[in-house]
Amino acid sequence: MNPREGVSAEGLRLALFTDTWLPQVNGVSRTLDRLAHAIEKRGGEVRIVTTTDTAATPDSRVERWPSVPFWAYPDNRIAAPHARRALELIEEWRPTLVHSATEFGVGLAGLVAARQARVPFVTSYHTHFERYIEYYGLGWLNAIAWPFLRWFHNAGSLTWAPSGVVAAELAEHGFRNVRVWSRGVEHERFNPSFRSRDLRARLGAADDTVVVAYVGRIAPEKGIHVAIQGMREVLARNAGRVVFALAGDGPAEADCRAAAPDGTVFAGRLTGRALSEFYASADVFVFPSVTETFGNVVLEAMASGLAVVAPDVGATTELAAPPRAAQFRAGDAASLAARVESLVVDAPLRRAIASAALEEAAGRTWDAVFDRLIADYREATGPRRG
Repeated sequence: MNPREGVSAEGLRLALFTDTWLPQVNGVSRTLDRLAHAIEKRGGEVRIVTTTDTAATPDSRVERWPSVPFWAYPDNRIAAPHARRALELIEEWRPTLVHSATEFGVGLAGLVAARQARVPFVTSYHTHFERYIEYYGLGWLNAIAWPFLRWFHNAGSLTWAPSGVVAAELAEHGFRNVRVWSRGVEHERFNPSFRSRDLRARLGAADDTVVVAYVGRIAPEKGIHVAIQGMREVLARNAGRVVFALAGDGPAEADCRAAAPDGTVFAGRLTGRALSEFYASADVFVFPSVTETFGNVVLEAMASGLAVVAPDVGATTELAAPPRAAQFRAGDAASLAARVESLVVDAPLRRAIASAALEEAAGRTWDAVFDRLIADYREATGPRRG
């Protein structure tokens, strides 16, 4: 194995149970896809169990179980916990480790089958369900959410959280053996070299126009309405000097389009080079969400050379904190507007924050992230844990 590939995964046979996987586009599916590729690149093997998706392409590593859209969040799908089939798969393939990355039907089946087969079992926590519950009017679920999540994750020998902020929160709720599985960024995809004058022109921006960007799901739990309201104030006071450009789609898109002020551009969901250029062609990145467990798009914006404006609470504070970001009072549109406007009118401050952000992002690589995770995997499959 090439030493540049990092810590070896030779001998590791990972069975990954997850209710979200490509072609679903979200931070979890993208991270798990990178995990599978990292294990294989380093000499290990991976099998994935997940939900059906009509857009999925055949993949010999992946078994898909019949599923339906989750009624509270239709972009996600749920399947019944087929524990017997999960046990058959484990007995056939004989993994050295079972990792459930989600707490729904597929992940639950992985837990039950791993226990029955006496295979080492680990979990990862990716989504702040209790905060999503608040946004979707399902507060009555709070009484059972934490007890269930605690039971599920404590069934494993290790649980990974995406950030130290989330790890501490889980520990406060009684989760045991919590480690941090952070996130990296693909520097070859997200960097300032993708800045495009042609794209800026298509967005309606001249050389001296400040482009404020948002990338992510256009949905209530992302705080998108705070961003729309705050940017209305910025655009009203800086007509002709600022463009607000959003990349992404989601259930709140129609409402946001109706409420958006002049100077707002909806670019739709972007991937590949188009997304790289979108980031790098902006000047400021605004991200209002307080539901994140890490904030992948924040790191991508930092690596692209943008000055980030983010809330003063939540997991994104590990990345987006002064001097490498400008923080606003979470949920406060006027505060968001004030922070954005300070960067619009003060170009040296904007460049200083972007420079500090770029330096921070440079030290966050996926190779380093997976070196640590695979070392943790080795511990979980060792004699003491196994």
